[in-house]
Amino acid sequence: MAAALRALLRSAAPRRALLLPPPLRPLPGARPRSSGSPFQFLVVQKTGSRQSVGLIQLNRPQALNALCAGLMDELRRALDELESDPQVGAIVLTGSQKAFAAGADIKEMQDKTFQECYSSSFLTGWDRVATARKPIIAAVNGYALGGGCELAMMCDIIYAGEKAQFGQPEILLGTIPGAGGTQRLTRAVGKSLAMEMVLTGDRISAAEAKEAGLVSKVFPVEKLLDAAIACAEKIANNSKLVTAMAKESVNTAFETTLTEGTRTEKRLFYATFATGDRKEGMTAFVEKRKANFTDS
Repeated sequence: MAAALRALLRSAAPRRALLLPPPLRPLPGARPRSSGSPFQFLVVQKTGSRQSVGLIQLNRPQALNALCAGLMDELRRALDELESDPQVGAIVLTGSQKAFAAGADIKEMQDKTFQECYSSSFLTGWDRVATARKPIIAAVNGYALGGGCELAMMCDIIYAGEKAQFGQPEILLGTIPGAGGTQRLTRAVGKSLAMEMVLTGDRISAAEAKEAGLVSKVFPVEKLLDAAIACAEKIANNSKLVTAMAKESVNTAFETTLTEGTRTEKRLFYATFATGDRKEGMTAFVEKRKANFTDS
């Protein structure tokens, strides 16, 4: 782990607390996700009673899950696989109990030049998380700092363990957030708090993040992952097609004007009337039975 990253975290916990637990063990009923080659920095599996939830764990414990290029490449590949799997209706992204992700890999960035960053569109590939069509829930325990906080904010829902910490400490390294931190954080918590966090590098707790609107719910550390999977499974039980439409509509509200948002909402609402799942859902309601959605 880079010296700069150690310096940022030294005040938060004794050194022995920086040691992470072993990688996530397969959950009961979970199945490992097959791929063309094994993942080095991720643990990927499917879980839920119907195997409808894709579970991705960041697994780089020696560096507090610092987001290196290899990890982000694997994350894009894992998301591509889970998005193409018709059985999967929602995805959970998590880290360990000590760290969701403590930031981008400072060692990889240390010697980069402006020309290299500009010509390669550095960090642009991280947007794959934000452009996923299937809903993604971030289950955040421990540190979500810098790129880790940005990664969580790219997800659709953030559940936090009660000891989680969120922050954008890039200012302490002589730079600024570069993967959406200044933009998504401001939209989520408002200008004043976002400005304070970005300009001071100070962190906020899970409770403060919940109060500010960054986090949906807070859970005891040991219950967080189960809660996130339960939410993802509930989402996956709905129409996958209509869920994608609903996600698009909410994201439009987050990113555009009210006029554009309501226009998009109406267009997508009308579009649901062309789906079999809309007809099945309303018919099931009238007949007082559970809907059987089939559109994917």
